[in-house]
Amino acid sequence: MAEKIRITTPLTEEDSRKLKVGQSVLISGVIYSARDAAHKVMTEALARGEKLPIDWHDQIVYYLGPTPAKPGDPIGSCGPTTAGRMDAYTPTMLDQGIKGMIGKGSREPEVIESMKKNGVTYFAAVGGAAAFIAKSVKKYEVIAYPELGPEALAALTVEDFPAIVVIDSEGNNFYEIGQKPYRKL
Repeated sequence: MAEKIRITTPLTEEDSRKLKVGQSVLISGVIYSARDAAHKVMTEALARGEKLPIDWHDQIVYYLGPTPAKPGDPIGSCGPTTAGRMDAYTPTMLDQGIKGMIGKGSREPEVIESMKKNGVTYFAAVGGAAAFIAKSVKKYEVIAYPELGPEALAALTVEDFPAIVVIDSEGNNFYEIGQKPYRKL
């Protein structure tokens, strides 16, 4: 099995561009969760010329579906949600400086082009491993849009968060590369 690459946030463009499709990573530091409702609110704020609640420069966004925490835990199960739901907002958000995204599922061509332009990496987290992933979360704090409930913008302090590079900053796509040997013409 290939060695896992350790990443510490913030994730710079230089470090993002070093990551290659298929690599397994362990992420430590602060990442931010935001789903489609938060993305919609943020892109609308940008369109009005407003400042966002955080500086997205060199940050990683996790498309997270959290569940309530048990007593003593920072978060319940916290698996990824389908990234395609954010695709309409993603190029605008990547232009804000995001360098990593964590979710599940493929991305639209416009998103991949924006990733290449902005030096962004897309990581997949395993959807069926939400309870396991939660063990890497040491702190969870809502920082904006609490009215959105589980879709609020939140900061997560993580240690060895497991993910796989599924689309690298050059646009190499594991969803295509990984399936190619199994396709028949």
